[in-house]
Amino acid sequence: MAVESSFLLQGIIYLSAAIIAVPISKRIGLGSVLGYLLAGVAIGPWGFGLINEVETVLHFAEFGVVMMLFLIGLELNLAKLWQLRVPVFLLGGAQVLVTLLITWGLSLAFNLQWQIGLVAGMGVAMSSTAIAIQTLTEKNWLNLPSGKSAFAVLLFQDLAVIPLMLLLALIAPSSSASAFDLMAALKALGAVVAVVIGGTYLLRHALRYIANTGMREIFIAFALLLVLGVAVLMESVGLSMALGSFLAGVLLADSEYRQELELDIEPFKGLLLGLFFIAVGMSVDIGLLWRQPLLILGLAFGFVALKILVLFSLARLFKQQKADTWIFALTLSQIGEFAFVIFAAAQQQQIFDTQITNILNAIVAVSMLTTPLLLVLHGALFKRQQAHKPDAFEPIDVKNKIIVAGFGRVGQVVTRLLNGIGQPPTVIEQDPNQIELVRRFGFKAYYGDITRPDVLVAAGIANATLLVLAIDDMEDALKTAKYVRKNYPQVKILARARNRTAAFEFMAEEIDSVRETFHSALSLGEKSLQALGFGVHQANKIAWQFKQHDEANLIEAFPHRHDQNQLVAVNHKAREDLEALLRAEQEITPLKPEDTWSI
Repeated sequence: MAVESSFLLQGIIYLSAAIIAVPISKRIGLGSVLGYLLAGVAIGPWGFGLINEVETVLHFAEFGVVMMLFLIGLELNLAKLWQLRVPVFLLGGAQVLVTLLITWGLSLAFNLQWQIGLVAGMGVAMSSTAIAIQTLTEKNWLNLPSGKSAFAVLLFQDLAVIPLMLLLALIAPSSSASAFDLMAALKALGAVVAVVIGGTYLLRHALRYIANTGMREIFIAFALLLVLGVAVLMESVGLSMALGSFLAGVLLADSEYRQELELDIEPFKGLLLGLFFIAVGMSVDIGLLWRQPLLILGLAFGFVALKILVLFSLARLFKQQKADTWIFALTLSQIGEFAFVIFAAAQQQQIFDTQITNILNAIVAVSMLTTPLLLVLHGALFKRQQAHKPDAFEPIDVKNKIIVAGFGRVGQVVTRLLNGIGQPPTVIEQDPNQIELVRRFGFKAYYGDITRPDVLVAAGIANATLLVLAIDDMEDALKTAKYVRKNYPQVKILARARNRTAAFEFMAEEIDSVRETFHSALSLGEKSLQALGFGVHQANKIAWQFKQHDEANLIEAFPHRHDQNQLVAVNHKAREDLEALLRAEQEITPLKPEDTWSI
């Protein structure tokens, strides 16, 4: 009973620490990862001492990283993975090799044993998959060029686990290392082959069998068993658990059960990943840091700076844009959790003594704390640079009759249409990365802040006939529209409205606007009607009637836009009128139960 009470008490401590620290950290702009890390420091043996079993918790919480890699694998099929081969093997391979060699060379320069320097280089070359992926996902960077490159490097680091562990065995004092290496390699190869064959030929049949039971809890149990089983199999042969789960995810990426697996695994991944970050925070040896602050902090910051330099240089060599390069370098600048495994193995094989292991582990933990802070600093500096950029704008050497402000997903479509009829617009965009990207596809856009009068003048607003406001910031769009309406009344203004609220704002200024998602959603609704058995013409007529009714309702609701109660009443009546209209004018026969789809 005491054990159960202790377990429950620890669970309460973990959850309480996370609930308190993470929202505060996110609120002040430091992100969730740093919140988890600081929560771990607070409750760990060097904080309030509420939890002391750091190693056990850290090992258990690594399954959060395992589940995260499985979910990432589900998003990548083999074709997409093949497209990443160049950044994985060239960029990732260069990063690991260069970082390892520089660290090794520095250790030799300080008269350390070559084995110690080599193993330290192995650890330093690794980055934290958990911190990097969580950061990229949280900030929506995973699909950016920097995010894709970072993921490719992390994937290569997981692949590098096999040769690095074999190299560790080779340089160990044990004379039986070579025989062990051969056996380990054969076991590793066998495990990978087993996962590939099982994932290709057996898993789908097993998933279908489990799904046919109709019991959701059994399907969840099987999903967890699948991920944990593959991870344990890989660990038993000396490979990375995360690599195994990623491989299993890739093999199921084209499966009809992919979405269900994602939904079932996601909650466990989130909780265990948070627990992993807390455990890393708990592992920070504050006592050692207090006794040798210059050594620990100096080496931690030095290794982080070294990795930033290497990553930044390689990214530029691979022709990444400068803004993406900084994100890429800072995201991967910490030393990863696999360094703990490497250093522990080195101690077991008598390459390290306990003191060196403790110092290196403390350095790893401190380096992990630096990443969220560096990204916060980068964000602050980037915003400051953006704030100063409006002092200058790119000279505009054309004077077209049409000006398009904003070259995102909306502005690009408008521009392509106008170019297609031989009416090229002058395009103004404030994001330099977007300008660089679209220029690769043959489009011309000029850097500038459209809210500034001098930018408008340079774009030729005095002789323009049409201004299309396709920018995302509604405040800037309204500000520009008001200025142009007052000073250049001959210019027709069309605006992109994000929603009904924005549409009301433009209507108040007597400016025509288009709700950016309305027509695509209406088109999707029309196709939904066709999928339910309505004819093409009938579905089109219903969609047209819906559009006419909605636009009329927008005009009717406009005078009441500041009165929420009245607005709700108007919309409620409009919904009833719409249902009556469609049912009266269309011969809509409800589908019979046997006609509906079952999934």
